Amino acid sequence: MTQILSQFCINVRDMDKALEFWHEVCELPIVNRIETDDFVEVMLQSEHGGSRLQLAQHFANEDPIEMGTSVWKIYINTSDCRRVYDRAIAAGCESVTEPTETDRWPVILAFVHDFDGYLVEFVEHKEGTRPGVPDPKKV
Repeated sequence: MTQILSQFCINVRDMDKALEFWHEVCELPIVNRIETDDFVEVMLQSEHGGSRLQLAQHFANEDPIEMGTSVWKIYINTSDCRRVYDRAIAAGCESVTEPTETDRWPVILAFVHDFDGYLVEFVEHKEGTRPGVPDPKKV
């Protein structure tokens, strides 16, 4: 038996604003869109693999998104941490940590809060990714 993480879905308050971050800033391609009277869902995924992200806006729910303690952060592997971080800040996202080289791991990382408050970590691997993880610098 084999399992592979396929996708995860997060709620968003405003699909257009969410796509401004995930599609335009992070440059993740839209691979599917479902619209009903009750909700709209948009799926994004790099053409180079990795898990899919599904965004969902439920029209009947006007409540703010409660972050709670279940989701800590969402990782985005990138070939250029500074570039995507700067794009996120220019779009109006909240900076948490500017791009920083770590002493513990061979990566450059940065953190922002997206428009819905999700903590997003941009990770640029300096020595390549683990086996099975697409390397943005090699595509």
